[in-house]
Amino acid sequence: MVPAIHGNVKPGFEPIAKAFEDAFADQPQMGASLHILIEGETVADLWGGVADARDGRMWEKDTPTTIFSCTKGLVSILAARLVEEGRLDYAAPVARYWPEFAAAGKANVTVGEALAHKAGLSAPRADLSEDDIVDWDCVASILAEQEPLWELGAGYQYHAITFGWLAGEIIRRVTDKSVGSYFRELVTGPLGVDAWIGLPTELADRPAHIRVSQPLIDLWAEEAKRPAPNWPYKAMTLGSALPVDLVSETGGFNAQRIRAAEIPGAGGIASAEALATMWSAVVTPTRGVRLLSDDTIAAATRVQSHGQPIFGAEPPYSRWGYGFQLDSEARRYLGEGCFGHDGAGGQVGFADPRRQIGFGFVTNWMMGPEDRRATAIIEVLRQLL
Repeated sequence: MVPAIHGNVKPGFEPIAKAFEDAFADQPQMGASLHILIEGETVADLWGGVADARDGRMWEKDTPTTIFSCTKGLVSILAARLVEEGRLDYAAPVARYWPEFAAAGKANVTVGEALAHKAGLSAPRADLSEDDIVDWDCVASILAEQEPLWELGAGYQYHAITFGWLAGEIIRRVTDKSVGSYFRELVTGPLGVDAWIGLPTELADRPAHIRVSQPLIDLWAEEAKRPAPNWPYKAMTLGSALPVDLVSETGGFNAQRIRAAEIPGAGGIASAEALATMWSAVVTPTRGVRLLSDDTIAAATRVQSHGQPIFGAEPPYSRWGYGFQLDSEARRYLGEGCFGHDGAGGQVGFADPRRQIGFGFVTNWMMGPEDRRATAIIEVLRQLL
């Protein structure tokens, strides 16, 4: 049974509402929201379902949820803005800003390579605990000291969680602010949106409670059977720090201790409206804010990593700019030139510079490779445009 869908779409965008409603088919525990802006104006604002199946709390217009790797796209906006201001250089060694990073043969790794998943640090060699990952300096030091997992220059491997500490520490060294603080100063404060990297304690009860579908549980159970060292598996768990699905009923990113920590590879929290508004502001003035120039976007979204990753995977493969996920067979947006980032379990946020679109879809019902909820909505939007 499909729950009541709330909100509205502008005339001509009614098929978007139908596609959003279809996303709830056979998903009784699901909550979700969708927001789309074109030229800074909202054309779709929809929400429905259950925010917390444990107590029946319903999803509201402004319900935020953990957006997982969508956070990487937001962190990449911060880095790109520093490049635009001349405070950061994609071609410079990371060690120019973070001298300790030069250890263990990493002296020549550039900022751009770190953002493009080429730093050789997709997983920690050490087994990290939950106590470790809520301690920023602890993880940053471990990664700075670590020997790369592969010969640098040989290729890329998606840095599922570690990306956030690498990019975030670079940002911290340049700005003298934590990544969450700089995010608030540059993005969420000026835009007035509900998004955080490091959720304040007084807002602990606001996010949706996340659950995982059985196909995704089964997928990771099979992955766990692979012989060690299984670096893609450890890239998700970091040792014993996180469940491989990233959440349990009361743990992982369902725990306020984790949500309060700044974990910018996966720990951002946002509403769909916030996600869409931030991406809109990257490409067109939105609420009086424009975050990046066209020239900065062009430089930041040139393809840096593509094809089969170092530790292997089945196609289709994603493409990456300097931290930004680009349109590809693995993640279809609206066509060439679009960029953003998706997140575990179905989250999607992206921008289309040509059409001046900001898009945000978030959900608390995590699905696996069969998930087409956001993809189907994007396909309908492409047809309408």
